[in-house]
Amino acid sequence: MALSLQEQLLKAGLADKQKAKSIKTEKRKQQKIQKKHKIEQEDEARLAIEAAQEAKKAKDRELNAKAKQEAEKKAIQAQIRQLIEVNKQVKPKGDIACHFTDGTKIKQLYVDARTQKAISLGKLAIVKLDNAYELVPMPVADKIAERDESYVLFRADKVEEDTTGKEEDDWYAEYQIPDDLMW
Repeated sequence: MALSLQEQLLKAGLADKQKAKSIKTEKRKQQKIQKKHKIEQEDEARLAIEAAQEAKKAKDRELNAKAKQEAEKKAIQAQIRQLIEVNKQVKPKGDIACHFTDGTKIKQLYVDARTQKAISLGKLAIVKLDNAYELVPMPVADKIAERDESYVLFRADKVEEDTTGKEEDDWYAEYQIPDDLMW
């Protein structure tokens, strides 16, 4: 069997036993230290990898939620478009202007007397589709409002009455209001 370098040096007399023992113990200490540091380095690397994976998963979940939200928004818009296109009423050519607000602008839609009466009684509502105004029955307007309120521009049953001017209303109670006044 071949002798190790240390044993060969001892036989040749170039090293003594005391020096060989100290070198051996020093080597053992260094191996322990390296083993200990190696484990800590592996743990740090593993922790860094796990943290990166968690961050990636969180980012993926966020992106998936955004994509899902966009898909739901598009589906709702498609449902609203279909509801309006299927249920829109024929807009009769008339000479009575029906006024309503679209955002901050006051718009008007010319209708005949029968359609104007249906709008004022709350049977028809005015909705907006692609910068065009359509008339739809009130139950359809309710379904549209459930999905997105911004499409419904005017509904007679949702007109808010001013309750602050009741004292003034009582003062004008004795005067008749003509039927031909329309807003």
